[in-house]
Amino acid sequence: MEQPFLTIAQATKFELIIKKSRFICALQRVETEEEAQAFIKTVQTANRKATHNCFAYLVGDHDQVQRESDNGEPSGTAGIPILESLQLAKLHNVVAVVTRYFGGIKLGAGGLIRAYSNVTTKAVHQAGIVQRVKQLRLQITVSYRQHDALVYYLKEQHLTLAGEEYGVNVTTNVFVNEGDATNIMTNLQNRFNDQLIIKKAGSHFHEVPYQP
Repeated sequence: MEQPFLTIAQATKFELIIKKSRFICALQRVETEEEAQAFIKTVQTANRKATHNCFAYLVGDHDQVQRESDNGEPSGTAGIPILESLQLAKLHNVVAVVTRYFGGIKLGAGGLIRAYSNVTTKAVHQAGIVQRVKQLRLQITVSYRQHDALVYYLKEQHLTLAGEEYGVNVTTNVFVNEGDATNIMTNLQNRFNDQLIIKKAGSHFHEVPYQP
C-alpha cells in the first residue's frame, strides 16, 4: 500500500534556548531543490551573525533529493538530526534551517544532537501536518425542490462543497476521494431515488489535516 504524501501545513519558526544557546528552526515547503537552496540562503542572510545555520531538506514525492549540512558543528551533530526529524514525521517537500546563536556553554555531541532534533520536531508540531490526497470533483445536478436536502446530506457525509451553479436546476460541486467515488455516487442515487445527474469533472490534489 502506497504511503500517504505528508508535508507541513504552513511555514513556521520555533525557538528553544538550551544552556544559553538559541536554536531557531525555520520550516518552509518547497517543490524543487532550487527553492530549498534559496530559502536556506535567505535564512543565512537574515542571520549573518549566527554561529551556525544548519539545514536539511527532502524534495520529491519519494524524497529523490535529500541534503543536510552541519555548517561547522561537529560532524553528524546537526544536519543528520534535523533530517531524521523530518523523516520521522514522514514529511516530503520541506526544508528546515536551524540557526544557532552560541551562548558560551558547550553542549557536547549528545547535547547538540538532542537540541537540533528537538527544535526541528517542535517546529514540525507547530507547523502542523497535512496529507495530500487525489480527489475527484463531482457535478451533481438537482432540482430546486431537492436542493436543500442534497446539501444537508452532503454535509452530513462530511463531503466538501466546491461551489454551486444556478440555472434551470442547481449544479452542486463536491470533492470526493478517488477510491470512494463509486460508492458515494451509488449512495447518492439511492438516497434521491435516481433523480440526480452526477458527472465526474476532473481530479486534483487536495490537502486535509493529518493526525499521526
